[in-house]
Parts: sequence; structure tokens; C-alpha cells
Amino acid sequence: MASDFITFTRNVFIPVTNMCRNNCAYCGFRREVGSPEARIMPPGEVLATLEKAAAFECKEALFTYGDAPQDPRFTKGLEQLGYATLTDYVYDLSLRAIDLGILPHTNGGVLPLPDLKKLWPVNASMGLMLETTAKLPAHQLSPLKDPEVRLEFIAEAGRMGIPFTTGILVGIGETWADRRASLEAIRDLHLKYDHIQEVIVQNFVPKPYIRMANVVPPTPEEMVEVLRLAREILPSDVSLQAPPNLTSHLDQFLQAGVEDVGGISPVTLDYINPECAWPSIDALKARGLKLRERLPVYPKYVRKGWYGAKVKPLVERYADEEGYCA
Repeated sequence: MASDFITFTRNVFIPVTNMCRNNCAYCGFRREVGSPEARIMPPGEVLATLEKAAAFECKEALFTYGDAPQDPRFTKGLEQLGYATLTDYVYDLSLRAIDLGILPHTNGGVLPLPDLKKLWPVNASMGLMLETTAKLPAHQLSPLKDPEVRLEFIAEAGRMGIPFTTGILVGIGETWADRRASLEAIRDLHLKYDHIQEVIVQNFVPKPYIRMANVVPPTPEEMVEVLRLAREILPSDVSLQAPPNLTSHLDQFLQAGVEDVGGISPVTLDYINPECAWPSIDALKARGLKLRERLPVYPKYVRKGWYGAKVKPLVERYADEEGYCA
């Protein structure tokens, strides 16, 4: 580990919509447009969730969703809420979060450049999982999972000076060479633009209702080796994160170089892996972990002033002199 403490954010998870243009073979969150379970989270529900999060002193609102479907029924649903585009809706939701004292972090797929420019001012940081540089059968029905498209989006964020979270998904059909290539691609983007604040190394978790239900997930030992590889490849100023709710081997992951456990929500589920409950902050401390709370924008970028213009008062209110959460 690079320091004697592990960082985390106190967050609230807002799954804006479960409809997505992509149809990944490992995804259990997506619902087909027009299906009974397909939904756009209505404003009242989002606001109530944000208000609850504010009461728990959450500092991060994770607005997460996939690439907006190109389907008239999806567009009609947005229009019924009073919005022409998903980005317009998320922009207003972000303003509500800011009003409540919560810093937005948006992970909304491969956004068109005008949408990225619109959302950046109301975000503390942004993100997109690269997942892999390999072209895999798992992404056969997912046009915006093309590696070159995703790498270019991450590069565009770098050109705009956006502190960025990305990562790889382990166990979806990639090879060891693919894992190395993916991590090296992320490294190279950071060396060029200096904007990758953290890299998530996430293990695939099979579910009985997905197309990859029978795929054997990576073993803990395999994950440890991937984490070691990541720490070897990534620059030292890029934090390495592993989700603590997806493993029972967190101690080994920490020994392999993990420095951050991401968002721990006292309010909401991990809607992507709802069967995997987040450990509480108290539970992590009880295991002997020395935790330090950070903001969704990492200390380096707090000190550099790299965050959206509309969140500046909140960042200045919450950050200590080092850039962590005071």
C-alpha cells in the first residue's frame, strides 16, 4: 500500500435508468426498453434519496447509468418528465444534489462531447469503466463497448482536465495479455493527460439470470495477481481500488496494492450487484482498517483546482489542506 490508510467516500448510489443501448452478456442491471421493469428514476424518488443521503452526511452522489437507448419509447419517457435528453435530466438532478450539499460524480456511458461539456461544470469528477481493450463475445451486442470508442472518450475527458475514474472488469473472457494491455492503455492516457485519479479492478460476479450465468468467475488468487499487475503498471499517483462488497478476501487485496475501497453508501444498495451488500464503515474499522474519507475528486485534483465550477463552494467547504474530507 502507498500509505498507512485506506480511502473511501461516503456516497449515495443513484441509478438514473436501467435502460441501456448496450446489451452486455454479463449485465444483470439492464432492462429492455418497454419491459415492465424498465424505468427512469423519477425526480421525486431521486430527491427523496438525496435528502436521506444528506442526513447521513454523504459527500458523493454517484449518478450511474448506461448509454442512452436510441428508442422512441425511451425518449417519450424523458419527455413525460419534462426533458428532451437524459443529459438534461441528469444536469438538473446534479443541481439538486449540489443544493443539498452533495458532490455529483457522473458515470453515464460514452457521452457525446456536447453532453460531456454540459455535465462537467456540475460534477466533482466523472468516470467510465474501460473494462477491456479486447473485443469480446460478451460485448457483441454492445456497440459503445468498442474499446477505441471508450479510450477516445477517456482521452476527451483528459483534454478537458476532468479528474477521471476508470477501470477493468476481470473475468469476462479476456486473457492475461488483454488485462496487461488494458492497464497499459489507461497508464498511457494518464501519462499524456494527468487525469486518471483512480483505477477500479472489479471482478465479474455471475448471476443466474444473465447470459454468462455459467461462466466461472476469477478466483481470489487470480484477482490478487491482477491487482499486483495493476499496481506494477499504473503510475504511483493513480489510486488502485477494489470494491469491498464483491470479495471476502479484502485483506489480500489490500496487501496486493489496493489503496481505496470506493463508495460506501449508508443509504442505497449496489444496484449493479444488489446481492452483494456493502460493508459498513464501522465494520471496516472493526477489521482494523485505518480509513480516511475523501471526496469524489481526489486530493491531488482538489489542490490543482480540477473540478466543476458549480461544485467549487462545496469542495472548498469540505476539503482539508491536504485535499481529503475534513
